[in-house]
Amino acid sequence: MIMSKNADMISIDANLDSAVQKAKKLFLEGSVFVYPTDTVYGFGANPFNEDAVKRINEIKRRENDKPFIMLVNSIETLLKYIEIKSEKHLDFLLSIWPNPVSVVLSLNSKISGILGVETAAFRIPNHRFCLKLTSELEMPLISTSVNRSGLPPIVESSVIYDEFSSELDAIFHTDKKSFYSASTLIDLSDSAPVFLRSGKIKFEDLLDKFQKC
Repeated sequence: MIMSKNADMISIDANLDSAVQKAKKLFLEGSVFVYPTDTVYGFGANPFNEDAVKRINEIKRRENDKPFIMLVNSIETLLKYIEIKSEKHLDFLLSIWPNPVSVVLSLNSKISGILGVETAAFRIPNHRFCLKLTSELEMPLISTSVNRSGLPPIVESSVIYDEFSSELDAIFHTDKKSFYSASTLIDLSDSAPVFLRSGKIKFEDLLDKFQKC
């Protein structure tokens, strides 16, 4: 695929439905784009497109085997890709989403064979654009912070354009403020949640929810 000289800047505030359709087209074409989430801006692409995944790793200058967080629109979509350990785990996920909480879960054998890993992190985001886009796709969408590896996430769309426009196909942006912090990350691939990364939602609150499920 031939990249454009500079990425298109597309406002999701001006026409949300149009922006969603443009992002869907880019996703299906194997493109790489930036978009706002319920945390920070993220690089987006199809996690099952090897070329797109490779491009994101090259742009971020990160290790090829480092996993991505993936966004989905619903538990129903999620269940196509993972193995749920118990009804308690399912009730817990239903109680915490949509929210800026990403959860590492065990992949089912089919998806594990395709991706070459046993687990992956997922989130149902509390963000209108993300939910509409993932609802249109009905499959996971890569969401990884917009930065070079080892540097802090870039949260201003104009700075993202200056830094990455020649390496991307599009930048979807908004004038609305985000949380400007990464999602809380937990591992639920075993029996109980394990804390991996702090975020807006406190781990203690998540653990309390889990114990009540």
